[in-house]
Amino acid sequence: MNIVSDLRKAIKELLADKKIDLFIGWEKGSLPLSATPLFITSEDEADRAVFDITCGNNLSIYFTKDRKQFADKKVGIAVKGCDARSVVLNILEKQIDRENVVIVGVPCHGVLDKKKVLAKTDGREVLELTDNGDTVTVIGKGYELSFDRSEILSSSCLACIYPDAQEYDMFVGEPRAEVPNENRLKEIKEFEALSTSERWAHTREEYEKCIRCYACRNVCPSCYCNVCFVDQNDPGWIGNTCEFTDSIIFHVIRNLHVAGRCVECGACARACPMDINLLLLNRKVAWEVKDRFGDIAGLDINGKPAMVDFREDEKQDFIMG
Repeated sequence: MNIVSDLRKAIKELLADKKIDLFIGWEKGSLPLSATPLFITSEDEADRAVFDITCGNNLSIYFTKDRKQFADKKVGIAVKGCDARSVVLNILEKQIDRENVVIVGVPCHGVLDKKKVLAKTDGREVLELTDNGDTVTVIGKGYELSFDRSEILSSSCLACIYPDAQEYDMFVGEPRAEVPNENRLKEIKEFEALSTSERWAHTREEYEKCIRCYACRNVCPSCYCNVCFVDQNDPGWIGNTCEFTDSIIFHVIRNLHVAGRCVECGACARACPMDINLLLLNRKVAWEVKDRFGDIAGLDINGKPAMVDFREDEKQDFIMG
């Protein structure tokens, strides 16, 4: 099976049958480590579509960040497992009309983290990348390096248990259900094993690096408020400085805003120019939601987001008094 050719065929059929007006996918980027979002409106354009290790963008962001553009269109979208969960979540939150979206799943085996690749090349420019399955080869001026795929995958992928879409209209290949992953809670448990002072020191070390560029917020498909709390000045909730106290308040509040809504796609961490480990806090909260409310964001198209649902059998041990 050739995933790319089958994906292109599926897009062409959807457009030819007038089932969609537009398809959102990826195309080869101008740089070898990054695919670029692609908006396809004709069958000829479908031949530009790709899917490989460089397709890190969570394309569902366009439904929430640019919703006016798609308001009157029926849209097809290529999704990895995490992307599909974002689409489902946004359907549940009434940001997307289920009848106006065609979900096309693609089999994901992880996307690369460019920062990990550049660390292995000592910052040297990569001119070509080849995915060989278990290994990845990068070629630059005067060098060629190969390394295990797991060494350059996004941290979100290394702990992923739903690599393929669980909700879809079409799937290119054979979809997998939940995939066992021994690394699922490894980082969380290591963090929980630290003393209170050690956890605080670790958190401070990470978030003192923040320059308040808001790349994490801007790339997150679950951050779609018309006016973000950090941009409000009446009242002004927090200061707009890079002081640690202002930065940590921003990140904690944003994390609470996406509690039960974060799909752990890792887009925030990959976008962060300061390489802050944003996933740790996100995944810690996601695990708490799973443990207390039995919910994993974006899995159940017929369910409700955890923070707007209530069940009598939920854990109540956090209530004091």
